[in-house]
Amino acid sequence: MELSISWPAVLSAIAVAVAVGMAIAWIWYSDWGLVGGVWRKLTGVTKEDSERGGKGPFVVLVASIVVTALTLAAASSVTSGFFGIDSFWAALAVALVAWLGFSLSTLAQHNGFEQKPGQLTVINSAYQLVLFLGMAVPIGLLR
Repeated sequence: MELSISWPAVLSAIAVAVAVGMAIAWIWYSDWGLVGGVWRKLTGVTKEDSERGGKGPFVVLVASIVVTALTLAAASSVTSGFFGIDSFWAALAVALVAWLGFSLSTLAQHNGFEQKPGQLTVINSAYQLVLFLGMAVPIGLLR
């Protein structure tokens, strides 16, 4: 079996996935976004706290979204090749399994032991599901 990689397609898929991930984060958590105000109340993080945090949290956000895109792309490629299925459906399946097996399970454990509000766990885990699935779409379509 010969392995053929179209690097322009891979880089395009990852770049679009990163852009999608950033857009989802902004739509989800910004003050005017879907849950930004509720998230602030549940976490106690004020606008002033966010301003004091500077660019550090955004650097972490970008880096983590890039890592997520690379991981989803690699896992989707392996899954697609192993099962011989269309890359789009493989990417969505990988995103769902990664969210369920790693993201949701870990977040639920931490939030449970840290006694964080259940609503916060729902907000953050739903965000991660939307993030993983949203990033998987361009990865599945463009690779």
